[in-house]
Amino acid sequence: MKRYFLFSLILFFSLSAFSQHEPQKYVPETDSLVLQKLEQWQNMKFGLLMHWGAYSQWGIVESWSICPEDYGWCERKKGSSPENYFEYVKEYENLKTTFNPVNFDPEKWAKAAKNAGMKYVVFTTKHHDGFSMFDTQLTDYKVTDSACPFYSNPKSNITKEVFNAFRDQGLWTGAYFSKPDWHNDNYWDPYFPPKDRNVNYDPEEYPEKWEKYVQFTQGQIMELMSDYGKVDILWLDGGWVAKQSKEDMEEFYAERAEKSKSGFIKNGIVNQNIRMDELVEKARKKQPGLIVVDRAVEGKNQNYLTPENQIPKEALPYPWESCIIAGGGWSWVPNAKYMSGYKAINILVDIVAKGGNLLLNIAPGPDGSWDEGAYKLLDEVGNWMDINSEAIYGTNAISPYKESNICFTQNGSSIYAIYVMDENQNKIPSEIKISSFKSSKKTKIQLLGTGKKLKWKQTKDGIIINIPDKYQNNLPSKYAVVFKISSVKM
Repeated sequence: MKRYFLFSLILFFSLSAFSQHEPQKYVPETDSLVLQKLEQWQNMKFGLLMHWGAYSQWGIVESWSICPEDYGWCERKKGSSPENYFEYVKEYENLKTTFNPVNFDPEKWAKAAKNAGMKYVVFTTKHHDGFSMFDTQLTDYKVTDSACPFYSNPKSNITKEVFNAFRDQGLWTGAYFSKPDWHNDNYWDPYFPPKDRNVNYDPEEYPEKWEKYVQFTQGQIMELMSDYGKVDILWLDGGWVAKQSKEDMEEFYAERAEKSKSGFIKNGIVNQNIRMDELVEKARKKQPGLIVVDRAVEGKNQNYLTPENQIPKEALPYPWESCIIAGGGWSWVPNAKYMSGYKAINILVDIVAKGGNLLLNIAPGPDGSWDEGAYKLLDEVGNWMDINSEAIYGTNAISPYKESNICFTQNGSSIYAIYVMDENQNKIPSEIKISSFKSSKKTKIQLLGTGKKLKWKQTKDGIIINIPDKYQNNLPSKYAVVFKISSVKM
């Protein structure tokens, strides 16, 4: 079965960085090293995303409260002057001077991620607010600046510490990086008040200023590509920063302006070309085979697509990854309630059966620690993966991907039937029927976690698997059990 990224068709999918769904085209990669790495990534299935920055001290959404847009996620609820935008921004940016995550322990995170079965990490090196979680030499708005109390900590270069810790556990590293930078004077020029998420001047009217921003953005990314060891994924956010024609942007923003009370978003129709082709070429000279995810920007630099906080209804014929919040928000919030292990396993199975990867977001708190709920969740997922991971890693989607409460994956000649139970179910029926495939003379069926082959029979309605009493009441794993079925007829 061919891998999805080898398809030469142009395919469509709805995605946006903010769950605002616009048609997207997938353009297959041609670089052989990237193709090889992309196939390895597709086999990994399960990764960790982390949003973290000085904003975590207020327990608010990452960056968006300083964006002057009329959406709920941009509301200002903290600080002493939330009713005064400019005073609020000053106070927000001053969070740099109190950010001191003394309990930062990336080795503990990395071990928990590995034990859960995660294979890669994507870490926010910089979000839209421009606060750099690495020792960039291009701005002092960073965690390693002397005005930040954490700068004197031996682990102050947070991105480097995270990458090293996760690499030591055998995980791939990915750098989340925001293309817009709302702190940079060459993006939000102090002369002009910001009116929305976009650059607040027309780059075509001020080309020298925009070129300074391009050089700054490319420079920061090249720092990450040069000084932080092996980087496997460059995960770029802020899809509105892209090469665009006026016509494209007018169509793109028309629907959004209708949703805005003031219609201000139409003012953001500008070409924000940071020369991605040039940037990617330079980055891959430093990191050969680098997977690039230029989110929500149609073209060759979006090596895989990233539906946000949603799962597609059907299997998709190209590389994709659902990024899902594990608990609270993308960034840390007080008293966050984490999803149950049951829900996480269901989400993972559903995504993998449709040919995708799950990127599960966990947000560190202001002191540098994870909530205990995050560790509990990953522990439950890890216990399940210890028994059933062969039905997840290295598998392909297969038609049909699901039959009733049974999801299917395939690896070689083996079909994995993942029987998903109700959350409080602790027993399975004595017989389980699978109608999607037919047996052959060589068919064998095994219940993962038992090492035992099960009896079965072929009927006109499908394969009937007999479950012995001792397994019905003593399941090898919670929430879902897996039947490995070899040599069936498709």
